[in-house]
Amino acid sequence: MDIYKIKGGKKLNGEVSISGSKNAALPIIAASLLADGETTLKNIPALVDIKTICKGIEYLGAKTDFDQNTNTLKIKTLSLKNNTIPYDLVKTMRALYYIMGPMLARTGETDTSLPGGCAIGERPIDIHLAGFESLGAKIQIEHGYVKARAKKLKGTKFVMRKVSVGATANIMMASVLANGETVLENCAMEPDIMDLGRFLIQMGAEIQGLGTETIHIIGVKKLNPVTYTIMPDRIEAGTYLIAGAVTRGTVKIKNVIPDHIGALMHNLSDMGFLLSQGDDWVKIEPSKKLKGAIIKTMPYPGFPTDLQAPIMALFTTIPGISVIIETIFEKRYTHVPELRRMGADITLEGDVSIIKGIKKLSSATVMMSDLRAGAALVLAALAAENTTEIRRIYHSDRGYEKLSEKLSSMGADIKRVEGGKG
Repeated sequence: MDIYKIKGGKKLNGEVSISGSKNAALPIIAASLLADGETTLKNIPALVDIKTICKGIEYLGAKTDFDQNTNTLKIKTLSLKNNTIPYDLVKTMRALYYIMGPMLARTGETDTSLPGGCAIGERPIDIHLAGFESLGAKIQIEHGYVKARAKKLKGTKFVMRKVSVGATANIMMASVLANGETVLENCAMEPDIMDLGRFLIQMGAEIQGLGTETIHIIGVKKLNPVTYTIMPDRIEAGTYLIAGAVTRGTVKIKNVIPDHIGALMHNLSDMGFLLSQGDDWVKIEPSKKLKGAIIKTMPYPGFPTDLQAPIMALFTTIPGISVIIETIFEKRYTHVPELRRMGADITLEGDVSIIKGIKKLSSATVMMSDLRAGAALVLAALAAENTTEIRRIYHSDRGYEKLSEKLSSMGADIKRVEGGKG
């Protein structure tokens, strides 16, 4: 397995362009199944998760063609040959459950293995299934598979028991071809949901209320394939902004929507970092006076749980005490033992972490446990003394396009070593 070798202590300086949003691209790729013909998606990041969901829709009979040079994905969905997503695929990425909604809407049946993916808690799909049942589907769970059947979905009013990005996306996709009106309440307001909604509207769906807690959908008889450009990745943008902060460098991120990372920018500013912005860029600069912060992860527009691990890496280098309260996922502190190996002073009390900043992190051999935890280790290594070796870096390949190349372009001493040699 490949590893990262990172020699820390170098300030990052320069510019980095943000890739397309993984979390928007995954449901949009699944939604392409709703229309016959060829859909063209632009600004698709070259990531392992993108390859995985393409394998999923190909298993159903779709054909995909991804040009990494232009980040363009073409999807042909003229004939779907089966309705099953097997365990061998779903165990590698839980987001394959996004295929359930489109397949149920288009064919009236879908068999999907129960999901796997990042080890950050149970992350049940009960809200998805309750939404499908509200639309008229019959759900059975047999031999580790969710089997959903419906002759024709019918519009409904459905209130989600808690805010869920995945359930909001999946039930939206199932509703766009249903008979009549569907009203979804307690919806996620994340930009990823808005991007999916805009894509569906461009295909011919009738949707109102994107970006609010209540979404209204009028079912249509048919959707059409389109050409669509995926929005920038706000989590990648936030990660590189924190990279500038943790190294006390000057970093400008381009191809970003500043409003999408407003909560992070607010916290970095309160900590003392200097931030400026334009229509599609944000710049961070260091300050001599820095202080800790208290952060509570919340659904959008609150602080995103996907940046909880990265900002913890920053907190370990900030004078004083910082506190993180994780409210979205249980068991999302798997990066803490690895940061402690680098000298971090972190105390855990349930879902609360208390971080006491130290003068300098030290190098160590550490291991990624999931995508965002892995990003935290890379950020910590950039700030640490000497050379840190990071293993299981395949996790970062799931969500960060050209990570080592982008960091190197700003002055980081980071090398990807094949097979852990060298």
